[in-house]
Amino acid sequence: MITLTPELALRQAKQADREIASGKYRGPLHGIPWGAKDLLDTAGVPTTYGAEPFRDRIPNEDAVVVKRLHDAGAVLVAKLSLGALALNDIWFGGQTMNPWLLEEGSSGSSAGPAAAVAAGLVGFAIGSETGGSIVSPSTRCGITGLRPTYGRVPRTGAMTLCWSLDKLGAMTRRVEDALLVLHAISGPDKGDLSSVPSKLDFDANASVSGLRVGYFPAWMKESPATDVDRAALEAVSKVGMVPAEVSLPNWPYDSLDIILFAEAAAAFEELTLSHKVDELKVQVPDAWPNTFRQSRFLSAVDFVQCDRFRRKVAVEMARLFSKVDLLLVPSLRDEMLTITNFTGHPSLTLRAGFFEVSQARSDWAPDPAHPLPKFSPPRRVPHGVTLIGRLFDEGTIARAGLALERNLAVADERPPGFGL
Repeated sequence: MITLTPELALRQAKQADREIASGKYRGPLHGIPWGAKDLLDTAGVPTTYGAEPFRDRIPNEDAVVVKRLHDAGAVLVAKLSLGALALNDIWFGGQTMNPWLLEEGSSGSSAGPAAAVAAGLVGFAIGSETGGSIVSPSTRCGITGLRPTYGRVPRTGAMTLCWSLDKLGAMTRRVEDALLVLHAISGPDKGDLSSVPSKLDFDANASVSGLRVGYFPAWMKESPATDVDRAALEAVSKVGMVPAEVSLPNWPYDSLDIILFAEAAAAFEELTLSHKVDELKVQVPDAWPNTFRQSRFLSAVDFVQCDRFRRKVAVEMARLFSKVDLLLVPSLRDEMLTITNFTGHPSLTLRAGFFEVSQARSDWAPDPAHPLPKFSPPRRVPHGVTLIGRLFDEGTIARAGLALERNLAVADERPPGFGL
């Protein structure tokens, strides 16, 4: 956490007690403690973006998502850590660690939300994703992360990294909880012109029989897929869904990142030109400061060509989803993380099992001067699999995720040393 909010939390908790006792029940989030990734504005409470230049920033208004959760009766207990300016897991106060393996970072950039939910410090949290920032820490910390369709949840009052990519989503312990939160925060807001009206159809008791689940055979056989991913694919048939092989063209999907770099550099142009970006703790080649500086030299022609390519990829995804109802993929498969963030498709990451690691993992490029810890014997950690859905069809991936969660039966275990 970056900032505790005890006065606000106690005031909200007392109000919830009074309302519930008097019969005024606002719904399933009423009285539930939660934490906000510290890029969501909170009136009168610091919102720091995890970055040195903003550590004293105090907004005057709540973000729309914060307002909606207040209206739902949820109790905000903390502003949670994120990698500085939403990259990885190092912020001005240090590195956020994985409750399951305290020698490694929790991954990012929604590092604090993932760690806090996994450790049982909050009932749920709100994270954000531009290129993997909900999926990756959810996978590492063994929680559920729901990245909604681009445009479903308004970003009014949230830090802008990339206008055409940023998404706010729920991070919870279980699949059904994520849908309860999504229901509370969905819907358009005039402050975010990209937000649109949408339906959310979800029935926790609905059958998944016959749902067509696409998978990429080669991806399931190679890293980063594990035996946990392969077991999850086997569970698809066990719960009555139908696995179906799918494929995508062998295109240079990572070239889409030029758009991300350009938008991020534009969002923080003043920070770069004023040299305040030099204040960020991490200045290695793959951190934001150097990306922002380099991106000022990107070609406008290349940007337009990448944007045209983005449309081609979206058309290809539409073709794929004409054949299947959802996809099951290894969570950290780079191609799918990139594709679906640029096309705006929703994803649901859920714990699917456990495996062993002999070395701590990191979002950062290897640093020979500071090698990652090694473990003998290996350490047991959770692992998540990711479901991708059609645009605005979070209900289907949630139904499928709930069926897999029940079948795999690994969601109850908690990190050793942390409470229930």
